[in-house]
Order: sequence, then structure tokens, then C-alpha cells
Amino acid sequence: MSLKAFRPSVIALCLFALVSVHGAIPPAEDLLPADTLFVFTVPDYTTLKKTAGQSPQWLFWTDPAMKRFHDHFMGKWNDSFATPLERDLGINLDDFAELPQGQLTFAVTQNGWNGADQHSPGVLLLLDAREKAGLLKTNIAALQKKWLDDGKPIRTETIRGVSFSIVTVSSNDVPAALRKMFPRRPPVRELGREPQPEKPGELVIGQYGSMLIAGNSIDAVAPVVAHLTGSAMPALDDNVTFASDKLSRFHDAPLYFAWLNTRTVFDILSHLPPDAPNPRAPTVFPPIQLGKVFGAIGLAGATSVSLAYHQNHDGALLDLFLASPETDRSGLLKVFSTESKSASPPVFVPVDVAKCWRWRVDGARSWDELQKLMDDILPGGMSALNGALDAANAVGRQQAPGFDVRRYLFENLGDDFISYQKLPAPGGDPKNAPSLFLLGVRDGDRASFAIQSFMGFAARSAQKGTEPRNFQGHTIFTIPLPSRSTGAGAPSQRYLYCAAAGDYVALTGDVSMIEEYLRSPGNPPAPLNGKPGLLDAAQHVGGAGNGVFGYENNRETLRSLFLRLKNKPGGSFISSPFIQAPKETDDWMDFSLLPDYDRVAKYFYFSVYAGTTTTAGMEFKFFAPRPPELK
Repeated sequence: MSLKAFRPSVIALCLFALVSVHGAIPPAEDLLPADTLFVFTVPDYTTLKKTAGQSPQWLFWTDPAMKRFHDHFMGKWNDSFATPLERDLGINLDDFAELPQGQLTFAVTQNGWNGADQHSPGVLLLLDAREKAGLLKTNIAALQKKWLDDGKPIRTETIRGVSFSIVTVSSNDVPAALRKMFPRRPPVRELGREPQPEKPGELVIGQYGSMLIAGNSIDAVAPVVAHLTGSAMPALDDNVTFASDKLSRFHDAPLYFAWLNTRTVFDILSHLPPDAPNPRAPTVFPPIQLGKVFGAIGLAGATSVSLAYHQNHDGALLDLFLASPETDRSGLLKVFSTESKSASPPVFVPVDVAKCWRWRVDGARSWDELQKLMDDILPGGMSALNGALDAANAVGRQQAPGFDVRRYLFENLGDDFISYQKLPAPGGDPKNAPSLFLLGVRDGDRASFAIQSFMGFAARSAQKGTEPRNFQGHTIFTIPLPSRSTGAGAPSQRYLYCAAAGDYVALTGDVSMIEEYLRSPGNPPAPLNGKPGLLDAAQHVGGAGNGVFGYENNRETLRSLFLRLKNKPGGSFISSPFIQAPKETDDWMDFSLLPDYDRVAKYFYFSVYAGTTTTAGMEFKFFAPRPPELK
């Protein structure tokens, strides 16, 4: 079954969240059914709002220095989106802005969905208005009147004494302001097949005390009502997997948390039947087998994903955990499983880096796992790779009899991978920032020669590289890479520089980076691990001794971004083939109105993260300490 069947209901719930954004209301885990697939909940919206108001990000946004940029953005927001949306809905958004006071929850439940019939997952929105319950009732009545005025029939059903209004919705009911902002792509018409008509959905709305209950079906909201009215039916808190994650992850009152039942979701998706072949539109590509895709990623053996966010006077902490028992771990999760070893930045990593990470993983073992993975999901992939490796061996043996790239490089890998990057030139593109990548190896000379031989073979159509040169007792190989067009003039020639030193092989596209690294034993830089505040920040993520550690100098990377944006008159700073900002927002941000960076630099500092792999799964913690100027 296609998930498109419940899309209109999801859209309607999102719209209702925009416009509606006491006995004590139980927490989400006591209200949602045991078959909940996904939940995102803010346990106390009032606390979240108060805490967010003191965050560095909000203080930056409301700083007087940002007034010109802020006012321009808000003016465009109101003129282009908020006011038209109010006109389309016939409401005043400000009337609804104060409704969220307590719990705010969005959830997806299984609701009988198994992928094999017409059942759709349940979609729920829960909002606790607390002392504003009367205002919530008034606003629901106003919406019902608007629907009746628009000629939309409303039917009523009662569950355990709670009345619900039900209205049919479709994509045509999306307000014009939203359709303009997020235009729908026309459906793909496949030769010989008529597109399936969109199935209308339902929006179900009711109120119990101070709690708004909205869903995409009566069946979806019924368990919530049952729990509110004293039913003993199983709740999410009775789900063993959730209960375990709650105990270990959702303690110390997070401002919000999320949980995904990966085992159920990916098991159902893995068994969805592929579309039947269309003889009038044949394809050479085999149908995607979701089970193999999830297995390759490692999600087939995962049980859940949980996320929790905390913020206090020390800073902000995000904790992400993927529960994946070691006995069931496979695919990329197994490839990137870390060793329990120090990932602290080595002494040669200078304090002026913009970014740095260190990952302790058994390279040789990971190479074996990658070969198994490729052989499983890409028929013929290993044969092609082995052919390329054998050809590279033939070329390498012309210089070194007995050369074998597998033995010299892949089987030679150690358990240490490091990358660090410096800031780009003022106003330069961060993509061109100088960086260095280090491979931990057992025999550096063999590994560097293997990289030079294999990369030189792969780039044999490029111009010939220069001869290796000696630099302070180390050989630097210069490997030509395919030219890259700059959009004007002749394409620029690129090179990869490679050298072995100690237990590492260094790789970079900027020769000055590799020279600085090779000089470091005799001319050590001020090290990153001596940066004030770094050790304390690392303690918030469990230290740097569990296999993964990363750092970013947000203050300086934002300085570079500010400089680039101020030279850009307008438009979105989001530029990605995967994420595209709506064209309607192109003139919302006039970056020429940004202040001088030094006036707002105090709101930015640095951030760290750490990861660890245990028998239970993989955990990553991200921490941003509060800037000293704001304490």
C-alpha cells in the first residue's frame, strides 16, 4: 500500500498546528498507544519557550545590532506568508499563539497498518492549553464555523463521552499561501498507466479538558481518549523497547525528546511489494529491494532511535542513540563501529583549526565488511573493484616487484582516522578551505606508495604528475586529479598530495597543509587539545576516550559565513541539491543588512561531539557550551 493515502490528513494536521498551535494531563508516553511508531514531544512548552528565550541563538536574533536584518525578514514573512495565510484561513494567528502551555506532541501510530491492506498509519497532534482551555474551546468553535461557512460538511462522533468533529480534507484544501510557498510537483505519468486518484483524508478534532486531540481518523484518536478517561489498555510506556530507552535516555527533564520504533517501521517497509513491471515502460534497472537497502545501512538489525535535548546555564546538549544489539548489527553500522580508544585531538592538530574529528575504527576489519556489503547489494560490484585493483597492481609492479595494493593499503590500515580543516581565505568558499586527512597505518611507506600507485592509475587520463620530492626526510607524492571547471576560462588543474610520517599517511589538496604537518615534530604548533574550555566541554559528551570526538570553532566559521553573505545582496543561504528553499523566500533575507560580525560574535563559541559503540548500540552526544560573554 502507498503511504500517499494519508498525506492530506498529515497536511491538515500541520495546518491545524499552525493555527492552534485542569486536571493534570498525563505525559505523552501514558497517552499514546503501545503501537506508536514515532513520537516527538515537548513535555512542557512553557519551559521550552522560557529556556529558548535565553538561548544564544534567540539573543542573537533579537540583538539591536540585528534589527535592520530582523525587521526586513519579519516584514517579508508577514507580507508574503503570515497575512495571506490568515486571509485564506479566516483567522488571526496571534489569537492562537499562546495556546500551547503544557505538553505538545506529534506522533505516528501503527493503527493496523501493515503495508498489505488499506490501513493507514495514525497521525496525532496533542496540545495541552492548561489554563487557556476556554480559549482553546473558543478557537475550535471558530474553526468549525469557518468550515461550515466554506460548505464543508462536518459530522460528529463521541468516544467515551468526548465529542469529535470530523471533516473531509484533500490537497485542494491546502491554503493558497502554502501552495504558493510549497508548490506540488505534478504527478509522474507513466506510459500505459493512469495515475491513481488521490484518496481524501479526514481531520478529527476534539477537546478533553485542556487537551486538544487531533488525528487523521477516529481509530487513531480513540486510544488517547481511552487513556485520558482511565482505561488500562497498554500505552507506549508499556512498550518494552520504549521503556528501556526512556529509562536510559529521557531522564533529567529534557526540553524535548523523540523516539522511533525502527524495528517495526523498517520491517514493514522491507516487506512492501515492489511495483509490478509495466510492459509499456520497461526499464533496465531492477526494482529497489528495501530490505537489502535497510540491511546495507544497518537498520534491519536496529530496534529504535531516540533523541533528547537539554539546555542549561552550561550550554546545550543533544543526545542521539541508535539501539542496535551487537549480535544483530550489520552493514554500515558494523563497518563504522568504533573501538574504545582515545579520540582526543593529537598534539599536531593546531588550535587554529576550524573543524576537527577523530574516529577510532579497525580499518582492516571495516574493509572486509565493506567487501561483503558490496558483494551483497551490488551484483558485479566486487568483480569490477577487483579488476581495477589487479590493473593497479600490474602498474605498481613495474616500480616495485611484489606490489599488492590490497596488502600495502587495505590490510595495512590501522584503527585511527583523523581530519582537520582550517578557515578559508577571507570571503572564500568553505568548500575550498585547506584540510588534511590522516590514515592510521602499520607501514606508512607502503601505504603512501599504494595510494600514489592506485590513484595515479585511476587518474591515468589526467596530466602526468610531478616526481616525488623530499621534504624534511619524507617523500611527498603529487597525484594529478581530474580538472574542475571554474565557469570561466580554462579548467583548473587539481592535485592530491600524499606523504607518510610516523603511524599515519597524510592526504590533502593543499600542499602547505602537508608541509605544516611534516614540520610539526620539530616545530610543534599550539595544540587544539590545550584550547581553554575544551576539556570541560568534552566532559559533557562523555569525554574523548570512547572512539569518536569532534570539534568545530563556530565563532570563526560564522565569521567567514558572515563575510560571504554580506557580499550577497539577497536570497537564501541554503544551497543544496537535496534542500532547496522556496523561491518565494528569495527576497526575505537581505544579507547586506547584517551588522559587522564583531558586534554579534559574542553569541557564538565552539561545539564538540563524541560517539561510542557498545553492545547495545551507537550513541552520539553533541554539546555547545554557552559563550563566556553570556554567562
